[in-house]
Amino acid sequence: MFSKNPLWASLTALGLVLGTASAAMPTTSSGQTSQFKSIEQPLGMKIGVTIGGLALMGLELWWFLLSKPQTQTNRKGN
Repeated sequence: MFSKNPLWASLTALGLVLGTASAAMPTTSSGQTSQFKSIEQPLGMKIGVTIGGLALMGLELWWFLLSKPQTQTNRKGN
């Protein structure tokens, strides 16, 4: 169906991106004030955004990895 190399490359890239993103997040000590304040979001909004994001990621994976191109056969009649 598809080779394992692109799959492993994608998983490795995802791991690197997530690792870099978590390492780059700034930490503040208790004595410092931050420029940005945390805003509590409604649980329904968090769930909706998460489900929407997962649905879009699944659609992308299906489109690029699992969908097969439809070909037309050239058949001539007798």
